[in-house]
Amino acid sequence: MSFVLLLLFALLQGSPAGLTTLPQPALAEPATEAPGQRHGQVKSDASGQPQAYDQNQGQWLTMEAFWQAYADENGGLTWGKRSDYPPYDEVKEGDTLWVELPQGPCLMEFFHARWRRANDVRRWDPSFNDYGGCPNVFD
Repeated sequence: MSFVLLLLFALLQGSPAGLTTLPQPALAEPATEAPGQRHGQVKSDASGQPQAYDQNQGQWLTMEAFWQAYADENGGLTWGKRSDYPPYDEVKEGDTLWVELPQGPCLMEFFHARWRRANDVRRWDPSFNDYGGCPNVFD
C-alpha cells in the first residue's frame, strides 16, 4: 500500500524517483470565426442593403440567401414559400415556412408548438426581425 502511495506521490510531484508525469490530453480548439464576423451577423453592403454572414460558406449573403442556405442545410423548406400558414394539425416541430407578406418575406420555424420567426429560434442578428415581412408576421 505504501508503495502505491509513494508512486502516486512521485507522479504528482514531478518524479523525484525518475518517474515522469502522465501526459495531459490536448484541449480541443474551439471553432473560430473570422474576426468581426459571426454566423448570422448583419451589416450593410456598399449600397446600404443588409447582408448576413454565413459561417458555413464563409461569406456575406443577402438576407434571403442566408435564410435559403439555412433551410437547405436543414432539409429544405418544409412548407415552401406561401402567403398563408399550413393547417396546424399537419405541422411538426422544426418545420420551416417562407411566408410571403405584402411587406416582404420572413423565414418561420415551428418551435415549441407554434410558428416563430426563425431568428427568434436561432438568435441570429436582431436585424432579421426588422427585415421584409418579419415585423408583421403576427399581425
